[in-house]
Amino acid sequence: MQTSNRLFDDFARLMTDAAGAAQGVRREAETVVRSQIERLIRDMDIASREEVDVLRDLVTTLRSQNDALTARVVALEAKLGADAAAGLSEAV
Repeated sequence: MQTSNRLFDDFARLMTDAAGAAQGVRREAETVVRSQIERLIRDMDIASREEVDVLRDLVTTLRSQNDALTARVVALEAKLGADAAAGLSEAV
């Protein structure tokens, strides 16, 4: 009985060592893949999340300014049209 227990102990130790080695290889592979992906993304010159957020804020601000200027132009054109109509009615 002791022989089989020792055999099982050796086998369990071997499996534990193999699992530890496999985890080490997995971590190393993940590190290599992660660094390669980060390098690839840097080389592709992709915008970062912060840059996209800044651009989104800028576009929102510019859109609201554009809407305000459009309303102002419409008001000025309406005033100009009213003034022109008033001038034509006085001339007649």
